[in-house]
Amino acid sequence: MTGVHAIPADMVAAQIDAVASDIGVDAAKTGMLGTAAIVEAVAATVDRHGIRQLVVDPVMISTSGATLADDATTQAMVRLLFPRAVLVTPNLPEASYLLGRKITRREEMEQAARDLAALGCPAVLLKGGHLEPADAGLDDLLLSADGTVRVFTHQRVDTRNLHGTGCTLAAAIAAQLARGDKLEDAVEVALDFVADAIVAGADFTLGAGNGPLNHGFAPRVLG
Repeated sequence: MTGVHAIPADMVAAQIDAVASDIGVDAAKTGMLGTAAIVEAVAATVDRHGIRQLVVDPVMISTSGATLADDATTQAMVRLLFPRAVLVTPNLPEASYLLGRKITRREEMEQAARDLAALGCPAVLLKGGHLEPADAGLDDLLLSADGTVRVFTHQRVDTRNLHGTGCTLAAAIAAQLARGDKLEDAVEVALDFVADAIVAGADFTLGAGNGPLNHGFAPRVLG
């Protein structure tokens, strides 16, 4: 990342309005929101269009470790978007930032998810890509609105091509919700999709740094 430019909040709202008023929205996800004003605009459009299935990916820290949201933006996200979401999907660095304590180990994940839910999220998917030790398996923990916990386990893939995994996961969950899946089923399908996309893109060489996963590994013909 070499720079970030936040577009005006009213333009963000206009983009959402254009899609929601024309096509309609069965489910949506948020990703990086650059300012508190943008967060406020997104929350207002969610209400205006009655978007009931909102997945919030609280993008605050990039794959490379860069901080992407200031305190005002983070506070607006927690105050305005978490209560409107059906699911919030932080990674461990983001959860650590939100809770003010370092979370790196499996045995810390369930309590962290419950503490995040106490901020106003009905359900939390705590992503374990940053778990220690790094050579162990990868666990993602889902805390559902009824308080039940499910852990999804995948094998780690030895690749640097992990750019956009969190964004892809949140989008895939929203897509499955739009198809009518229950939340736990949507999370399971989306996690499997992302795992397969990582494997499919593991050997790509594209530029420097963290490369992308392969979203198009299993194209379908529409018709």
